[in-house]
Amino acid sequence: MNKPLRRVAIFCGLLILALLVRGNWLQYVKANELATDDKNRRVPITRYSIPRGDIIVGGKAITGSVETTGDYKYKRTWKDGAMWAPVTGFSSQAFGSTQLENLEDGILSGTDDRLFFRNTLDMLTGKQRAGGSVVTTLNAAAQKAAYDGLGNKKGAVAAIDPTTGKILALVSTPSYDPSKFAGNTDADTAAWVAAQKKNDPDDPMLNRALRETYPPGSTFKVLTAAAALENGVVSGITDKTDTPDPYQLPQTKTDLTNEHGACENATLEYALEVSCNTVFAKMSDNVGNKKMIEQATKFGFNQSKLDVPVRAAESVYPEDNRPQNALDGIGQGSTRATPLQMAMVAAAIANDGKLMQPYMVDSLKSPNLDTLETTEPKEFSQAVSSATAQKVQQMMETVVKDGTGKNAQISGVTVGGKTGTAQHGLNNSEKPYAWFISYAKLSDGSSPVAVAVVVEDGSAVREDISGGGLAAPVAKAVMQAVIGNKK
Repeated sequence: MNKPLRRVAIFCGLLILALLVRGNWLQYVKANELATDDKNRRVPITRYSIPRGDIIVGGKAITGSVETTGDYKYKRTWKDGAMWAPVTGFSSQAFGSTQLENLEDGILSGTDDRLFFRNTLDMLTGKQRAGGSVVTTLNAAAQKAAYDGLGNKKGAVAAIDPTTGKILALVSTPSYDPSKFAGNTDADTAAWVAAQKKNDPDDPMLNRALRETYPPGSTFKVLTAAAALENGVVSGITDKTDTPDPYQLPQTKTDLTNEHGACENATLEYALEVSCNTVFAKMSDNVGNKKMIEQATKFGFNQSKLDVPVRAAESVYPEDNRPQNALDGIGQGSTRATPLQMAMVAAAIANDGKLMQPYMVDSLKSPNLDTLETTEPKEFSQAVSSATAQKVQQMMETVVKDGTGKNAQISGVTVGGKTGTAQHGLNNSEKPYAWFISYAKLSDGSSPVAVAVVVEDGSAVREDISGGGLAAPVAKAVMQAVIGNKK
């Protein structure tokens, strides 16, 4: 073979080798990535080629599927979509998916590897592939009570079973109906655009229960009281505190005052009952910023990866100087918390100091209802000792019995709670947030529910905004809904 022909042969051989390498690379190395890439049109076509599996609450489906025209054969539907959107998220042919619809898409669309044998058997028998189901921990009655309780107010509710960590209610208002943009039409696009924050300042697609952080206000005093007891700053809840009124913030000439109550040298129990700012600011200073951070972290603060399985925004108790730490200790300053986080605080206290990992997926099931995976309750931390938790319980129960939380009283049930009215805006220029955290305790000593409620009521008169007035009745309704299911 002459030299030019040899070069051409070698070059052709290299081209063939390159094609073989490239083909094998795509076929074996990149196959899974390409097969699941949403830019691969076959992926959404496959996803929406069958009725989607359902999300289940209390044994009943809160989702469904309807047949459509076009490449995507089925689209998602919801029952009471606006009420359940903070739990399910959305699944849209045009705009993708979020929350449980996204995280459990493999099960719901029937493409999860754990369904391989089932899908193979269906293919051999000619049966249509089917999606599995996601069984949640949610309580339908509690969810409805929370949603109806908030009504047209802006706010959020999170409710937890203290003994297991199961999320019982998760509501955010105003909300949106995922059904309105589940398809791929001009009407779906218009509904999607209308729901965006730039077009709706109320931001209905924001999940306030999980993804919004607020100053927790006086509800945080529960945690500060626990930190003071745990660190020996105070030994008994009926011992008088050495607290002046007003209290000069450390290293400043700024006086902190109280809204009401005779707070000078008040006992810890009375200070929580009437919500003395001076007492808890001084206690936070006495505990110190480092110890306050440690205590808050045990309750779930400062966790960047709190997955339920939807990831919650990080609640923060900050590293701060002395005057700021005093304000942080009364839920102002730089302290920020999600409603879920404050429900975790109430749940840990109700559960004698043991905080359980919150979760809202109970199990995953195949199309024939075989259980593929079950979530087992898991301890998050021992937030405080049992002795400390029981002292804080006693104080929170006094708040509801005799103090600012009377609107949460339930006949025949022991309720512990704490109100909060958190300042909002520069120099408190905006209307404050109304908070309430609570738990219910039955006659046998068990505590089936802990709740956190935050209300942003822009239409209310500023003087009428209070945790006891706006948020406590919502928490009461949620607790009653859960207790009603327990009886």
